[in-house]
Amino acid sequence: MTDLRTIYDNRVADGSLSPDPAQEAVLPELDRIRSALMAPQKKGFFKRAPEPPQGLYLWGGVGRGKSMLMDMFAANMGDVPTRRVHFHAFMQEIHNAMHEARKTGVDDAIAPVAAEVANSVKLLAFDEMQITDITDAMIVGRLFEALFAAGVVVVTTSNRIPDDLYKDGLNRQIFLPFIELIKEKMKVMELASPRDYRQDRLAGTKSYFTPVNPESRAAMNAVWDDLAGGPGEELILRVKGRDVVVPEFRNGVARAKFHALCGRPLGAADYLTLAEAVRVLMLDDIPSLGRSNFNEAKRFVTLIDALYEAKVRLICSAAAEPEMLYLEGEGTFEFERTASRLREMQGEGWGA
Repeated sequence: MTDLRTIYDNRVADGSLSPDPAQEAVLPELDRIRSALMAPQKKGFFKRAPEPPQGLYLWGGVGRGKSMLMDMFAANMGDVPTRRVHFHAFMQEIHNAMHEARKTGVDDAIAPVAAEVANSVKLLAFDEMQITDITDAMIVGRLFEALFAAGVVVVTTSNRIPDDLYKDGLNRQIFLPFIELIKEKMKVMELASPRDYRQDRLAGTKSYFTPVNPESRAAMNAVWDDLAGGPGEELILRVKGRDVVVPEFRNGVARAKFHALCGRPLGAADYLTLAEAVRVLMLDDIPSLGRSNFNEAKRFVTLIDALYEAKVRLICSAAAEPEMLYLEGEGTFEFERTASRLREMQGEGWGA
Protein backbone atom coordinates (compact mmCIF):
# COMPACT_ATOMS: atom_id res chain seq x y z
CA MET A 1 0.00 0.00 0.00
CA THR A 2 1.56 3.27 -1.12
CA ASP A 3 1.33 5.81 1.69
CA LEU A 4 -0.05 9.29 1.16
CA ARG A 5 3.33 10.90 1.69
CA THR A 6 4.70 9.00 -1.30
CA ILE A 7 1.67 9.94 -3.39
CA TYR A 8 2.14 13.58 -2.34
CA ASP A 9 5.87 13.50 -3.14
CA ASN A 10 5.14 12.02 -6.57
CA ARG A 11 2.80 14.91 -7.32
CA VAL A 12 5.44 17.38 -6.22
CA ALA A 13 7.95 15.62 -8.47
CA ASP A 14 5.67 15.80 -11.52
CA GLY A 15 4.90 19.48 -10.89
CA SER A 16 1.21 19.12 -10.08
CA LEU A 17 1.85 20.24 -6.47
CA SER A 18 4.26 22.61 -4.80
CA PRO A 19 5.96 21.36 -1.61
CA ASP A 20 4.33 22.82 1.49
CA PRO A 21 5.53 21.89 5.01
CA ALA A 22 2.12 22.68 6.53
CA GLN A 23 0.40 20.27 4.14
CA GLU A 24 3.10 17.66 4.67
CA ALA A 25 2.51 17.81 8.43
CA VAL A 26 -1.08 16.62 7.89
CA LEU A 27 -0.14 13.53 5.86
CA PRO A 28 0.90 11.33 8.84
CA GLU A 29 -2.49 11.91 10.46
CA LEU A 30 -4.34 10.95 7.29
CA ASP A 31 -2.08 7.91 6.86
CA ARG A 32 -2.77 6.91 10.48
CA ILE A 33 -6.51 6.81 9.77
CA ARG A 34 -6.04 5.17 6.40
CA SER A 35 -3.82 2.39 7.77
CA ALA A 36 -6.22 1.60 10.60
CA LEU A 37 -9.25 1.41 8.32
CA MET A 38 -7.45 -0.63 5.65
CA ALA A 39 -5.90 -3.12 8.07
CA PRO A 40 -7.13 -6.72 7.64
CA GLN A 41 -9.88 -7.53 10.12
CA LYS A 42 -9.52 -10.63 12.27
CA LYS A 43 -12.46 -12.93 11.76
CA GLY A 44 -14.05 -15.36 14.13
CA PHE A 45 -17.02 -15.66 16.45
CA PHE A 46 -15.12 -14.41 19.52
CA LYS A 47 -13.08 -11.73 17.74
CA ARG A 48 -14.18 -8.23 18.68
CA ALA A 49 -14.02 -5.54 16.04
CA PRO A 50 -11.13 -3.17 16.77
CA GLU A 51 -11.87 0.29 18.07
CA PRO A 52 -12.15 2.72 15.15
CA PRO A 53 -9.33 5.25 14.86
CA GLN A 54 -9.77 8.82 15.96
CA GLY A 55 -10.85 10.98 13.04
CA LEU A 56 -9.47 14.35 12.00
CA TYR A 57 -10.85 17.90 12.08
CA LEU A 58 -8.60 19.92 9.77
CA TRP A 59 -9.14 23.65 9.91
CA GLY A 60 -7.42 26.68 8.45
CA GLY A 61 -7.76 29.62 6.10
CA VAL A 62 -9.19 29.36 2.61
CA GLY A 63 -6.96 28.23 -0.23
CA ARG A 64 -4.45 26.39 1.97
CA GLY A 65 -4.97 22.97 0.39
CA LYS A 66 -7.44 21.35 2.80
CA SER A 67 -9.77 20.14 0.06
CA MET A 68 -6.85 18.92 -2.05
CA LEU A 69 -5.59 16.77 0.83
CA MET A 70 -9.11 15.49 1.46
CA ASP A 71 -9.49 14.51 -2.21
CA MET A 72 -6.15 12.69 -2.15
CA PHE A 73 -7.09 10.88 1.05
CA ALA A 74 -10.60 9.83 -0.02
CA ALA A 75 -9.45 8.72 -3.48
CA ASN A 76 -6.89 6.32 -1.99
CA MET A 77 -9.00 4.40 0.51
CA GLY A 78 -9.07 1.17 -1.50
CA ASP A 79 -12.05 -1.03 -0.60
CA VAL A 80 -12.97 0.93 2.53
CA PRO A 81 -16.58 2.17 2.08
CA THR A 82 -15.98 5.91 1.86
CA ARG A 83 -18.23 8.89 1.21
CA ARG A 84 -16.64 12.20 0.19
CA VAL A 85 -19.31 14.92 0.35
CA HIS A 86 -19.73 18.60 1.10
CA PHE A 87 -21.11 19.04 4.61
CA HIS A 88 -24.07 21.20 3.53
CA ALA A 89 -25.12 18.59 0.96
CA PHE A 90 -24.86 15.80 3.54
CA MET A 91 -27.02 17.64 6.06
CA GLN A 92 -29.65 18.31 3.40
CA GLU A 93 -29.76 14.57 2.70
CA ILE A 94 -30.18 13.93 6.43
CA HIS A 95 -33.11 16.34 6.67
CA ASN A 96 -34.81 14.68 3.69
CA ALA A 97 -34.23 11.20 5.11
CA MET A 98 -35.62 12.24 8.51
CA HIS A 99 -38.70 13.63 6.78
CA GLU A 100 -39.28 10.25 5.12
CA ALA A 101 -38.63 8.39 8.38
CA ARG A 102 -41.27 10.43 10.20
CA LYS A 103 -43.84 9.26 7.67
CA THR A 104 -43.40 5.73 9.06
CA GLY A 105 -44.47 6.87 12.51
CA VAL A 106 -41.12 6.44 14.29
CA ASP A 107 -40.67 8.34 17.54
CA ASP A 108 -37.02 9.17 16.81
CA ALA A 109 -36.27 9.94 13.16
CA ILE A 110 -32.53 10.33 13.77
CA ALA A 111 -31.93 6.72 14.81
CA PRO A 112 -32.95 4.96 11.55
CA VAL A 113 -31.27 7.64 9.43
CA ALA A 114 -27.98 7.32 11.33
CA ALA A 115 -28.21 3.54 11.09
CA GLU A 116 -28.68 3.73 7.33
CA VAL A 117 -25.61 5.96 6.95
CA ALA A 118 -23.53 3.71 9.22
CA ASN A 119 -24.50 0.63 7.23
CA SER A 120 -23.26 2.20 4.00
CA VAL A 121 -19.92 3.76 5.00
CA LYS A 122 -16.94 3.29 7.29
CA LEU A 123 -15.47 6.70 6.52
CA LEU A 124 -17.23 10.04 6.05
CA ALA A 125 -15.00 12.65 4.45
CA PHE A 126 -16.64 16.07 4.74
CA ASP A 127 -15.54 19.25 3.05
CA GLU A 128 -16.17 22.57 4.78
CA MET A 129 -17.99 21.72 7.97
CA GLN A 130 -19.87 24.73 9.20
CA ILE A 131 -23.18 25.18 10.98
CA THR A 132 -25.27 28.19 10.08
CA ASP A 133 -28.82 26.82 10.32
CA ILE A 134 -30.54 26.21 13.65
CA THR A 135 -32.19 23.02 12.39
CA ASP A 136 -28.74 21.57 11.65
CA ALA A 137 -27.47 22.72 15.03
CA MET A 138 -30.32 20.99 16.85
CA ILE A 139 -29.79 17.53 15.32
CA VAL A 140 -26.08 17.32 14.49
CA GLY A 141 -24.97 16.29 17.99
CA ARG A 142 -27.28 13.28 18.29
CA LEU A 143 -26.67 12.31 14.67
CA PHE A 144 -22.90 12.21 15.04
CA GLU A 145 -23.09 10.55 18.43
CA ALA A 146 -24.98 7.70 16.75
CA LEU A 147 -22.53 7.56 13.83
CA PHE A 148 -19.49 7.45 16.13
CA ALA A 149 -21.15 4.76 18.29
CA ALA A 150 -21.62 2.68 15.14
CA GLY A 151 -17.91 2.92 14.35
CA VAL A 152 -18.04 5.49 11.55
CA VAL A 153 -14.85 7.53 11.26
CA VAL A 154 -15.16 11.20 10.30
CA VAL A 155 -12.54 13.36 8.63
CA THR A 156 -13.56 16.93 7.88
CA THR A 157 -12.19 20.26 6.76
CA SER A 158 -13.39 23.60 8.04
CA ASN A 159 -12.46 27.25 7.91
CA ARG A 160 -13.26 27.53 11.62
CA ILE A 161 -11.78 26.09 14.80
CA PRO A 162 -14.39 23.84 16.49
CA ASP A 163 -15.08 26.36 19.26
CA ASP A 164 -16.24 28.87 16.61
CA LEU A 165 -18.81 26.56 14.99
CA TYR A 166 -22.34 28.04 15.12
CA LYS A 167 -20.83 31.05 16.87
CA ASP A 168 -23.50 33.45 18.16
CA GLY A 169 -26.19 31.05 16.90
CA LEU A 170 -29.65 30.84 18.44
CA ASN A 171 -29.78 28.45 21.44
CA ARG A 172 -26.07 27.73 20.98
CA GLN A 173 -25.82 26.16 24.45
CA ILE A 174 -27.68 23.14 23.07
CA PHE A 175 -24.99 22.83 20.39
CA LEU A 176 -21.97 22.97 22.70
CA PRO A 177 -21.90 19.20 23.52
CA PHE A 178 -21.30 18.56 19.80
CA ILE A 179 -18.12 20.64 19.96
CA GLU A 180 -16.89 18.49 22.85
CA LEU A 181 -17.80 15.36 20.87
CA ILE A 182 -15.65 16.59 17.97
CA LYS A 183 -12.70 17.08 20.29
CA GLU A 184 -13.16 13.58 21.72
CA LYS A 185 -13.64 11.65 18.49
CA MET A 186 -11.48 13.69 16.12
CA LYS A 187 -7.99 15.09 16.37
CA VAL A 188 -8.17 18.85 15.83
CA MET A 189 -5.35 20.13 13.63
CA GLU A 190 -4.68 23.47 11.98
CA LEU A 191 -3.32 23.65 8.44
CA ALA A 192 -1.33 26.82 9.00
CA SER A 193 0.21 27.36 5.58
CA PRO A 194 1.13 31.00 4.93
CA ARG A 195 0.33 30.54 1.25
CA ASP A 196 -3.14 30.95 -0.28
CA TYR A 197 -3.03 28.69 -3.34
CA ARG A 198 -6.46 29.74 -4.54
CA GLN A 199 -5.37 33.36 -4.55
CA ASP A 200 -2.24 32.29 -6.44
CA ARG A 201 -4.39 30.65 -9.10
CA LEU A 202 -6.62 33.71 -9.26
CA ALA A 203 -3.68 36.08 -9.60
CA GLY A 204 -3.77 37.56 -13.07
CA THR A 205 -7.01 35.72 -13.87
CA LYS A 206 -9.67 37.84 -15.51
CA SER A 207 -12.82 37.87 -13.41
CA TYR A 208 -15.34 39.85 -15.48
CA PHE A 209 -16.20 38.70 -18.99
CA THR A 210 -18.32 40.71 -21.39
CA PRO A 211 -20.37 40.47 -23.54
CA VAL A 212 -22.12 37.13 -22.99
CA ASN A 213 -21.16 35.06 -26.01
CA PRO A 214 -19.49 31.72 -26.81
CA GLU A 215 -16.06 33.16 -26.08
CA SER A 216 -16.99 34.41 -22.61
CA ARG A 217 -18.74 31.13 -21.79
CA ALA A 218 -15.63 29.20 -22.84
CA ALA A 219 -13.52 31.49 -20.67
CA MET A 220 -15.81 30.91 -17.68
CA ASN A 221 -15.59 27.15 -18.23
CA ALA A 222 -11.81 27.35 -18.27
CA VAL A 223 -11.76 29.27 -14.96
CA TRP A 224 -14.10 26.68 -13.42
CA ASP A 225 -11.87 23.81 -14.54
CA ASP A 226 -8.84 25.52 -13.03
CA LEU A 227 -10.40 26.49 -9.70
CA ALA A 228 -12.84 23.65 -9.04
CA GLY A 229 -10.71 20.90 -10.53
CA GLY A 230 -13.58 18.72 -11.67
CA PRO A 231 -17.34 18.41 -12.04
CA GLY A 232 -19.47 20.10 -9.40
CA GLU A 233 -22.40 18.79 -7.45
CA GLU A 234 -25.61 20.52 -6.45
CA LEU A 235 -25.40 22.48 -3.21
CA ILE A 236 -28.62 22.99 -1.27
CA LEU A 237 -28.57 25.60 1.49
CA ARG A 238 -31.41 25.57 3.99
CA VAL A 239 -32.46 29.07 5.02
CA LYS A 240 -35.35 29.59 7.42
CA GLY A 241 -37.07 26.40 6.31
CA ARG A 242 -36.62 26.86 2.57
CA ASP A 243 -34.00 25.65 0.12
CA VAL A 244 -31.56 27.78 -1.88
CA VAL A 245 -30.17 25.65 -4.72
CA VAL A 246 -26.74 26.29 -6.24
CA PRO A 247 -26.45 24.11 -9.36
CA GLU A 248 -22.69 23.48 -9.16
CA PHE A 249 -20.31 23.42 -6.23
CA ARG A 250 -16.84 21.98 -5.68
CA ASN A 251 -13.89 22.82 -3.43
CA GLY A 252 -15.42 26.05 -2.16
CA VAL A 253 -16.28 27.29 -5.67
CA ALA A 254 -19.96 27.72 -6.60
CA ARG A 255 -21.41 28.34 -10.04
CA ALA A 256 -24.89 29.43 -11.11
CA LYS A 257 -26.62 31.38 -13.82
CA PHE A 258 -27.95 34.84 -12.98
CA HIS A 259 -31.56 33.66 -13.17
CA ALA A 260 -30.98 30.84 -10.65
CA LEU A 261 -29.95 33.33 -7.95
CA CYS A 262 -31.67 36.57 -8.94
CA GLY A 263 -34.68 35.36 -10.93
CA ARG A 264 -36.18 33.66 -7.87
CA PRO A 265 -37.71 35.42 -4.83
CA LEU A 266 -34.59 35.29 -2.67
CA GLY A 267 -33.59 37.85 -0.08
CA ALA A 268 -30.71 39.06 2.06
CA ALA A 269 -30.78 36.04 4.40
CA ASP A 270 -30.42 33.70 1.43
CA TYR A 271 -27.49 35.59 -0.05
CA LEU A 272 -25.77 35.93 3.33
CA THR A 273 -25.99 32.15 3.80
CA LEU A 274 -24.58 31.63 0.31
CA ALA A 275 -21.73 34.04 1.04
CA GLU A 276 -20.98 32.12 4.25
CA ALA A 277 -20.90 28.78 2.42
CA VAL A 278 -18.68 29.58 -0.58
CA ARG A 279 -15.39 31.33 -1.15
CA VAL A 280 -15.70 31.94 -4.90
CA LEU A 281 -18.95 32.49 -6.83
CA MET A 282 -19.04 32.15 -10.61
CA LEU A 283 -22.16 33.89 -11.93
CA ASP A 284 -23.05 33.35 -15.58
CA ASP A 285 -25.13 35.44 -17.97
CA ILE A 286 -25.88 38.67 -16.10
CA PRO A 287 -28.27 40.53 -18.43
CA SER A 288 -28.76 44.23 -19.04
CA LEU A 289 -30.84 45.57 -16.15
CA GLY A 290 -33.60 48.15 -16.02
CA ARG A 291 -37.38 48.64 -15.79
CA SER A 292 -38.18 45.32 -17.42
CA ASN A 293 -36.34 43.28 -14.78
CA PHE A 294 -36.34 45.66 -11.82
CA ASN A 295 -36.93 42.94 -9.19
CA GLU A 296 -34.06 40.86 -10.54
CA ALA A 297 -31.85 43.96 -10.45
CA LYS A 298 -32.74 44.63 -6.80
CA ARG A 299 -31.84 41.06 -5.89
CA PHE A 300 -28.57 41.38 -7.79
CA VAL A 301 -27.69 44.47 -5.75
CA THR A 302 -28.43 42.56 -2.53
CA LEU A 303 -26.37 39.60 -3.72
CA ILE A 304 -23.36 41.78 -4.55
CA ASP A 305 -23.60 43.49 -1.15
CA ALA A 306 -23.55 40.10 0.61
CA LEU A 307 -20.59 38.86 -1.43
CA TYR A 308 -18.72 42.13 -0.94
CA GLU A 309 -19.11 42.18 2.85
CA ALA A 310 -18.08 38.52 3.13
CA LYS A 311 -15.08 39.06 0.81
CA VAL A 312 -16.26 36.32 -1.56
CA ARG A 313 -14.47 36.41 -4.90
CA LEU A 314 -16.88 36.98 -7.82
CA ILE A 315 -16.16 35.78 -11.35
CA CYS A 316 -18.90 36.52 -13.84
CA SER A 317 -20.03 36.98 -17.41
CA ALA A 318 -22.27 39.97 -18.14
CA ALA A 319 -24.01 41.74 -20.98
CA ALA A 320 -22.02 44.94 -20.39
CA GLU A 321 -19.35 46.53 -18.24
CA PRO A 322 -20.50 47.30 -14.66
CA GLU A 323 -21.21 51.01 -15.34
CA MET A 324 -23.32 50.09 -18.38
CA LEU A 325 -25.40 47.29 -16.85
CA TYR A 326 -28.19 49.50 -15.44
CA LEU A 327 -28.89 52.55 -17.58
CA GLU A 328 -32.61 53.28 -17.24
CA GLY A 329 -35.38 53.04 -14.69
CA GLU A 330 -35.75 53.53 -10.99
CA GLY A 331 -32.60 52.79 -9.03
CA THR A 332 -29.96 53.84 -11.55
CA PHE A 333 -28.34 56.17 -9.02
CA GLU A 334 -28.26 53.50 -6.32
CA PHE A 335 -26.76 51.03 -8.79
CA GLU A 336 -23.68 53.22 -9.09
CA ARG A 337 -22.50 51.79 -5.76
CA THR A 338 -22.99 48.25 -7.05
CA ALA A 339 -21.04 49.07 -10.20
CA SER A 340 -18.26 50.50 -8.06
CA ARG A 341 -18.19 47.36 -5.94
CA LEU A 342 -18.09 45.17 -9.04
CA ARG A 343 -15.04 47.12 -10.18
CA GLU A 344 -13.36 46.81 -6.80
CA MET A 345 -14.07 43.07 -6.67
CA GLN A 346 -12.17 42.63 -9.94
CA GLY A 347 -8.99 43.89 -8.31
CA GLU A 348 -6.13 41.43 -7.97
CA GLY A 349 -5.81 40.16 -4.44
CA TRP A 350 -9.37 41.07 -3.50
CA GLY A 351 -11.49 38.57 -1.58
CA ALA A 352 -10.88 34.92 -0.84
